Amino acid sequence: MSIQDWPHSERPREKLLEKGVASLSDAELLALFLQSGRPGHSAVDVARELLTHFDGLCNVLMADRKSFCAHPGMGLARFALLQASLEISRRHVYCEVRDYDVMTSPGLVREYLSLHLSGLQHEVFAGLFLDNRHRVLEYRQLSIGTIDSAAVYPREVVKSCLASNAAAVIFAHNHPSGVAEPSDTDVRLTRKLTDALALIDVRVLDHLIIGQGVQTSLAERGLM
Repeated sequence: MSIQDWPHSERPREKLLEKGVASLSDAELLALFLQSGRPGHSAVDVARELLTHFDGLCNVLMADRKSFCAHPGMGLARFALLQASLEISRRHVYCEVRDYDVMTSPGLVREYLSLHLSGLQHEVFAGLFLDNRHRVLEYRQLSIGTIDSAAVYPREVVKSCLASNAAAVIFAHNHPSGVAEPSDTDVRLTRKLTDALALIDVRVLDHLIIGQGVQTSLAERGLM
């Protein structure tokens, strides 16, 4: 049955307009993005298939081009639209955090970093460089690694801080396993970077571990 044949109150677009976007399920949200299904399958049907195949919305959003386009009814056009949608989300959150002291909006900072790092299949170590009022100057990837590690060199991090004219930095990296528990290596690296950056008067405010839907702060854990 086509969505147009559904009761008015059950159609995703009409439901959003009447009850707000939060009232929609993951399948309904994804159906609005897809706009149409395929013969014999509504957009909601296809959305449910995607959610099942990729095991949830986060994995759909982070799917690589090959696996996304291989699913029936998907293709390069929809993949490109999905990537554009994700980048709009990142830039929206960036607009929220860039003009404020990030230490007053830790939730937004975590959301911003999660949008960049959550769901990746390899480790990425990044820095959020800040001015002396803790406003965002730049987000930069500092190292791209493998499924369970990323090599980080203090010399290169120092160079990046100097290039950004940063007064402070928040580090973040993802755990592809989805578990956001810091390792002993994470703690040692953070302390090593903190000592190196202290020599150029750059403060390390935090190091966030990004997992699947969860983030862990080393500063909050007292591990810095």
